[in-house]
Amino acid sequence: MATKPNGKSPVSSASDEKVMFFRDVSLGPHETQLRFRLIHFWEAWNPIKKTLIGLEMLLIDEQGTVIQGFISPSRIEKYLGKMERGKVYKLDNFYGSSNKSVYRVSDHAVTVSFSWNSELSELQNITTPFDEDRFRFHSYEVFEANCDLKGDLYDVVGHMKLVNGHTLTESPVLDEVQIAAARHLLVHVQLHGGPVIKLYLWDQVATEFCRKFKSCETTPTVLLVTTVNTKRLGGTLALTSMSSSRVFMDYDVQPTIDYFGWLSSNPAIAEQVDAEVVTKRETMTIGELFSYIKQESAKEAFFECTATIDDVVHGYAWYYISCSGCHSKVTKGPTSLICTNKKCGKVNVDGVPQYMARLSVYDNSEQAVFVLLGDAGRALTGKHASELVSNYFEANANEGVDQEVPVPEALINTIGQSHKFCVKVTKHNLSGKTRALTVTKILPLDTPTETETSAGTNISATSNETSQTGNDVCESSKSRVGAADAGSKRSCDNAKVEKAKRPKSGK
Repeated sequence: MATKPNGKSPVSSASDEKVMFFRDVSLGPHETQLRFRLIHFWEAWNPIKKTLIGLEMLLIDEQGTVIQGFISPSRIEKYLGKMERGKVYKLDNFYGSSNKSVYRVSDHAVTVSFSWNSELSELQNITTPFDEDRFRFHSYEVFEANCDLKGDLYDVVGHMKLVNGHTLTESPVLDEVQIAAARHLLVHVQLHGGPVIKLYLWDQVATEFCRKFKSCETTPTVLLVTTVNTKRLGGTLALTSMSSSRVFMDYDVQPTIDYFGWLSSNPAIAEQVDAEVVTKRETMTIGELFSYIKQESAKEAFFECTATIDDVVHGYAWYYISCSGCHSKVTKGPTSLICTNKKCGKVNVDGVPQYMARLSVYDNSEQAVFVLLGDAGRALTGKHASELVSNYFEANANEGVDQEVPVPEALINTIGQSHKFCVKVTKHNLSGKTRALTVTKILPLDTPTETETSAGTNISATSNETSQTGNDVCESSKSRVGAADAGSKRSCDNAKVEKAKRPKSGK
């Protein structure tokens, strides 16, 4: 029997062909044959230069050993037409190159690279069984230990809690057009024996998820995604899909079948929802917030940020006059105050002062201006804006109705205080009209993080090593702050906010 160049003995087949197992593949050229099932293949792109690196593959031989394969761009056309996922092939002649050091999808130290004299052909009438797939599952602790290391990409399996913010009991309807435009969707997945974790699916993987989700006769429960990357986004561990990722559900493969069976025998586990983990807002520094706003895929979102107040910004009114019904800004008509909210449209409304103070704040990363609105102002000062305005005019009865109300002591006394601010990134921030961030809630530092009751979330993260990447986070909230929407339009305008006046009915 012939010996291959590196001195190791290949396996002889009945036709005396030299066949090598993956376990014996080493570095350097090999004039021998490999036999394998093609599990998966995908394009690898340079995210900076936007150039094609090559075609990567995941292969498994008859012994169940998995190895990564690679075809350079100049050779892709020669082989691509012959390649189909799931089929069994033989490859004559190849080169053993070192497995890449980042985003590895197999344990083997060597990659099978197609060389100038490689010949690929499908195997017919196979008598030797080849496994269809091989997965690499790890615990939450392993994901956490590998976070942001850009090393091995592991597979994850669990049961879904939320799909783009909707529970499975809601039978979520996925808008594929919207998801394609956003390029991603978010699934909250409960790991077996572990916590709920956020899983961001990108581009083709998001599309594949939608296709499988819709094709199921009943709402699917179990989700398996291969080769996910671990990242820490806003202080929270998250998983993101890569260009190599694949999606499986309920009865697609044996691991999902097994998991579904376990889940069916433990219905109480399926019903458990840890709202704190599932729906909590992302925590960011001021610097991270500004970095997020610059991302192309950034959306309107709610975040938490701990900062210290160092001043009340001068030159702006600290409150505005709102509609008593919807809290939108009012304007003065010929004989009364008119609500500017078209959906409300009330005339002859009573004007109610609402907070719209601008606070200069800072943390260890950056300084910013936070616009304090509505109930957030009351939470900070302990007093309603209407109370402070009324107190001023009661103490200054001789002042006219057009008198500007100075910043009250209740606001000035907050200088030097540190708080956990719930801020909203608005469309005005994203369009570059303002850097001022709207505050919707304030939490004391010694209280647990509050949660939003809805986690309809779009998040941008590292999508893959060969596509555009980012560290964006976007989480929406069910919490409706009427004053925020009304006030932000005014506060986020570059024009100077008009001076505050005494509230009046307009009669």
